[in-house]
Amino acid sequence: MAIPSLKGQRALVTGASSGLGVAFARELAGKGANLVLTARRKDRLDALAEELRSKQGIEVDVIASDLGRPESAKALFDATEGAGKPIDVLINNAGFGIKQRFFTREWERTLEEMQLNMVSLTETSLRFGTAMASRKRGAILNVASIGAYLPTPNMATYSAGKSYVRNFTESLAGELGGSGVRVCCLCPGGTETEFSSVAGIDLPWWKRIAFMSAERCAHIGLSALYRGRRNIVSGWSNAISMFFTRFVPRPLLGWIAERVL
Repeated sequence: MAIPSLKGQRALVTGASSGLGVAFARELAGKGANLVLTARRKDRLDALAEELRSKQGIEVDVIASDLGRPESAKALFDATEGAGKPIDVLINNAGFGIKQRFFTREWERTLEEMQLNMVSLTETSLRFGTAMASRKRGAILNVASIGAYLPTPNMATYSAGKSYVRNFTESLAGELGGSGVRVCCLCPGGTETEFSSVAGIDLPWWKRIAFMSAERCAHIGLSALYRGRRNIVSGWSNAISMFFTRFVPRPLLGWIAERVL
């Protein structure tokens, strides 16, 4: 099933200032959806909003917010659903990783990572998912990673958090079956975003050659959402690789993951 027309619907994209967030926003706008864009960098959100208003003729609201802070998810809900602007499509895309030995990190940075990648995603899923279920329609796409399949030394909380997102999302899909609300988890592999630079990963050019474009990854995720999939790994090579992880001894899998991620 192709992504349907979303004309007249409103989609909320978190982490919309770069990478996958921008790609999701452009894909949704191309399908006619009005948008709410949120991230920390308001200047980037404003520029994207102006682009999409002029090119697609849609409504775009910008909410500068840091979902790495505990109070932000509720504030985002209050500024949309609470202000009479119901959200029909929620894209929980915001997230980041830290490449560093767990025992040498500052706890505050680790806590921010867990808050953004897991806690805020859970709260937005609860708040917006409850509103959607009451209307008997809606869609939620939560972005995880192939790290969800891999124990990864030096990215311990990132991979653990993405495993949580994957299992949480599939569980929600089961709970909301028959409610009219679609729920899907997208697990990207290497993708052309700012993730590596933010995480502190210096990748050589030859590793980046195989990276998927953010546009293609976003399209795969949205297509899977509207096909009724509960989980999708972007790209056939990534999907095959993750399938075979079940046959690899766990200590060896961790060794491989550390070098791949």
